Amino acid sequence: MSHIAVVLAAGKGTRMKSDLPKVMHAVAGKPMLSWVLDAVLATGPARVVVVVGHGADQVIASLPDGVESCLQAEQHGTGHAVSVALDHLGDVGGEILVVPGDTPLIDTETLSRLLDAHRADGNATTILSATVTDPHGYGRIVRNEAGDVTGIVEQRDATDAIDAITEVNAGMYVFDSAELSEDIRNLETNNAQAEYYLTDVVAAVVARGHSAGATMADPVAVMGVNTHRQLAEAAALRRALINGELMDAGVHMQDPATVYIDAGVTVEAGASLLPNVMLTSGTIVRAGAVVGPDAYADDSVIETGAHVWYSVLRSAKVGSGAEVGPYASLRPDAVLEEGSKAGTFVEIKKSVIGPGAKVPHLSYIGDAAVGARSNIGAGTITVNYNGFEKFRTQIGEDVKVGSDTMLVAPVTVGDRAMTAAGSVITEDVEPDAIAFGRARQVNKPGLAARLRARYRGDSGQE
Repeated sequence: MSHIAVVLAAGKGTRMKSDLPKVMHAVAGKPMLSWVLDAVLATGPARVVVVVGHGADQVIASLPDGVESCLQAEQHGTGHAVSVALDHLGDVGGEILVVPGDTPLIDTETLSRLLDAHRADGNATTILSATVTDPHGYGRIVRNEAGDVTGIVEQRDATDAIDAITEVNAGMYVFDSAELSEDIRNLETNNAQAEYYLTDVVAAVVARGHSAGATMADPVAVMGVNTHRQLAEAAALRRALINGELMDAGVHMQDPATVYIDAGVTVEAGASLLPNVMLTSGTIVRAGAVVGPDAYADDSVIETGAHVWYSVLRSAKVGSGAEVGPYASLRPDAVLEEGSKAGTFVEIKKSVIGPGAKVPHLSYIGDAAVGARSNIGAGTITVNYNGFEKFRTQIGEDVKVGSDTMLVAPVTVGDRAMTAAGSVITEDVEPDAIAFGRARQVNKPGLAARLRARYRGDSGQE
């Protein structure tokens, strides 16, 4: 049986103290709303409508294809939000699933159980509830002596007796559309917040002689986010879920509590993630790769057998068996081919380091190609920018670039060539040549002593 889903995402999230719409705050690299929509869409709804308000344009831009939106221009409570959605949907029948957009840990299995319970029990309304140790801030599920649900009372309107109830409303419901349409029209604002509460529909349904049910859920799955503290807690729980699934699939993590992996990241079985690793934005780590300790990779590929440690990768590719670090920075379009190396305090940008080539330490390689098996001496810089334009450096195969060489682009160094240490290379170097691009050394005997005497006196004391 098909259903329609309504996702409530209009709130500003005042307690977040942020201009960003609350549902757009990220959990594990993805907006809270996107996590909710993933779970909702997997239940197979005929239509999905997201009620937007604060930051509407930004929220709408994040929606996947096929998901509709409607604007709640002024926010007058959850009941008002659902009323706006019903106006947008028009004359529809069947079931309506309502889910808040700020519950990033909700899963499809929980929502499917809610739908199944509604269909099996024949209630006019079915609520998703949870039992918690600290119910503060939640609406309480009120039952009669027989255990039947009679209503939901919000925290601000609760008496002491109701305040002590630990079964709380998760803010997720299944309604029969005809019943919902009738009860929404009769909502009033005689409550502490002067808003139209969707929760009041439950008592209205019962008052008209219909039944309401409640299905229990794991409190973690229905956790709402209203503050940055709660956002951090939700993110930690989501990361634990991601890491647990990866470890179950064969990924080694020495200390999973220190491994941060965003949604959309691929880590193959057999990879090893050491402490303090962060993988974001579609990064791929192949089987047999070792990442960490202390590594960050964004939108990057780390191939089989590669090792990345104490380093930062951004839109880079590390080939099979290559080594990065410690303290290397691979900027966008840096490519290390099989068996190559970017070592200590090396920065590479928009360059290809060929198979077996090495940039061991203290170098900047930008807008360049380094041929197979070449070695770049310490302190080498490709001088790629003249203040107006960028130029490329081409280094052939089996080249030995001496320490502290400045390669002033555009320049080409041929296969098997060498450059002398301390050279400034401004002209192409032919294959098998040695290029010297430095001033001739001149020694002045005794000049150091004469300078000391001039500036410090004749005593010779330092």
